[in-house]
Amino acid sequence: MAKKKTTRPSSSTPTKKAAKAKPATKPRRVNPAVRLKSIDKEIVKLLNERLKLTIGELEQLTDRREVWFDPQLERELWEQLASYNKGPIDQEVLKSIFREVLSSAREQVKEVRVAYLGPQFSFTHLAALEKFGKTADLIPVNSIAAVFEEVNKGHAEFGIVPIENSTDGRIVDTLDMFTRLPLRICGEVQIAVHHNLLSRSPRSEITEIYSKPQALSQCRDWLARNMPNAQLHDVTSTSTAAALAQSKPGAAAIASRQAAVQYGLDIVADSIEDNAYNVTRFAIIGDQDTKPTKRDRTALLLQIPHSPGSLTDALNAFKTNKINLTWIESFPLRGPETGYLFFLDFEGHSKDPKIKKALTSLEKKAVRLEVLGSYPRTDIAD
Repeated sequence: MAKKKTTRPSSSTPTKKAAKAKPATKPRRVNPAVRLKSIDKEIVKLLNERLKLTIGELEQLTDRREVWFDPQLERELWEQLASYNKGPIDQEVLKSIFREVLSSAREQVKEVRVAYLGPQFSFTHLAALEKFGKTADLIPVNSIAAVFEEVNKGHAEFGIVPIENSTDGRIVDTLDMFTRLPLRICGEVQIAVHHNLLSRSPRSEITEIYSKPQALSQCRDWLARNMPNAQLHDVTSTSTAAALAQSKPGAAAIASRQAAVQYGLDIVADSIEDNAYNVTRFAIIGDQDTKPTKRDRTALLLQIPHSPGSLTDALNAFKTNKINLTWIESFPLRGPETGYLFFLDFEGHSKDPKIKKALTSLEKKAVRLEVLGSYPRTDIAD
């Protein structure tokens, strides 16, 4: 008897046993507002944890004066953040966030008062914020001499003053005060200085422009080309200029963007400085010694005999020891004595062997030799 042929169903033939196809599930859409709240909550939690750990580390320091001056800690932190940061957040923005966390931790371990050449929102104030953050007790005074006096009398732990500008050179008042009072340079801040024309009036109606002499000088070519008929007026600070521009129709100020926000002024023209790489270096003054970082500067005052060849003989100590001398300024001696006092700045730390050797050599040739301080070099903050 022949077998009955069995027909297999093809793969395309539906059967009763075939499972019914499940409808595709749509991915769950996360509400952006909910996600943002979750992220913000985690950020706040981590920032507070970071603050507590930083306070714990600072409390371990045997010398509490080092709380506000640990250049190696700061440099390592900025380099670490740069390695972590893949964008799009700007590195300077990230640094400003962590600077305030670090400043807050330091203030809780040791309160600090800092005198600076004011008023608020002057470029010296911006330099003080760059170094010490908003948490520090920042005290504005009306002259460079007053900054030195506040620190010398113990009314402030530190002071911050401009020391040189890449366009105008030395700040005479600062260098002069180092010859008068026994204070040290224990740090520096370098700020890229961008000047802006600020006013409440349209550019065509501006008849007077106010600013401090240095700012007017750093914009002289732009002003000559673009505002030839405006009268220029010297005032004590860029912030004072902004206050005048706020109150006088037809008046303008040369000042920072921060001053424009503070005084409710429009930026009529931005970045009007003649030198696109206009940088001011600020000195932090106090009595704090800083440890070598292998990336330091040393500053000193030098008086040598007023005789032919004495300066060449003295400076030979730098050449012999292969030290890069970065800055030298001269000042006539006060009183009846003939001669000059020299301000020198060079690469290296006073504790470095070759710097010690050079200073020993200089001391043999000097009438007066004062090391004003060794301190870490810094990058330019924009």
